[in-house]
Amino acid sequence: MRAVAIEGGKGPPEALTLGEASTPEPRPGEILIRVQAAGVNRPDLVQRRGFYPPPPGASPILGLEVAGEVVRAAGRWREGDRVCALLGGGGYAEFAVCDARHALPAPRGLSMEEAASLPETVFTVYANVFEAGALKAGETLMVHGANSGIGVAAIQMGKAAGARVIATARGRDKADRALSLGADIAVDAAAEDFEAAAKAAGGVDVILDMIAGPYFAKNLGALNTQGRLVHIASLGGDVVELPIFRLMQKRLVVTGSTLRPRDADEKARLASEVERVAWPWIEAGRLRPVIDHVVPLAEAAKAHALLEAGGHFGKIVLAV
Repeated sequence: MRAVAIEGGKGPPEALTLGEASTPEPRPGEILIRVQAAGVNRPDLVQRRGFYPPPPGASPILGLEVAGEVVRAAGRWREGDRVCALLGGGGYAEFAVCDARHALPAPRGLSMEEAASLPETVFTVYANVFEAGALKAGETLMVHGANSGIGVAAIQMGKAAGARVIATARGRDKADRALSLGADIAVDAAAEDFEAAAKAAGGVDVILDMIAGPYFAKNLGALNTQGRLVHIASLGGDVVELPIFRLMQKRLVVTGSTLRPRDADEKARLASEVERVAWPWIEAGRLRPVIDHVVPLAEAAKAHALLEAGGHFGKIVLAV
């Protein structure tokens, strides 16, 4: 099969080349998917640079989410079913395998490119905003990085759940586009103080943060009593100073998680919850994929360069 490899094992976007690889063979309980589209995510960039190895047993090929057609069935699936799936790796290829429990039906009315943009993103938002962050209807959610794939999903999922949403992004245009997704307030974090904006709006109850570093102290200030700060990345730096007394005074929770290292049973549980809660939002049009670029598989280097440049709004997807 055709698959994207990293020339030299690690390097810049230009290290990504299209070559040949053995078609994966599904193990018991796994399905084989003929991939039609694959989502591009920041963990792919980190793995390409040599810092995020796949978990034991996972494909070394990049790619954590795909959409396509089942060609070898297992579990609930039959040959010909249209699915999107969460992978431990292997998405940048013509075929991929995954635990049958980690696949979900491709939502009706969506293209394969749109379906491929969902699993890694929606699973991440659900696990962090609704489980770790325990967001409830009537509360206020602040979403940093509103232009990212995670950001556009979190805004919509927060609104679908009945929360008020404050979105931040660097640049007025990006911030304002968040309003079109349902955000109640949009803050240009490059020119405005998001902590002050949050306080002026009555504070926030949950923050989904991928920056950390210089955002940390302001996040604590923006949170209401019993607020929850959930980290999913540390693009601004991973070492912060935590004022314990401030944490105690406001009874705050500071947490974070990653998705890829979770075990198969935990991912299966999460998939079931996502299908139960988020898939009806998609069917109802309350959560819709936002695609910035669709790039051919052979041009994976271009897709990585686009994501690294940061000018995107929504997901970047490879067409296979």
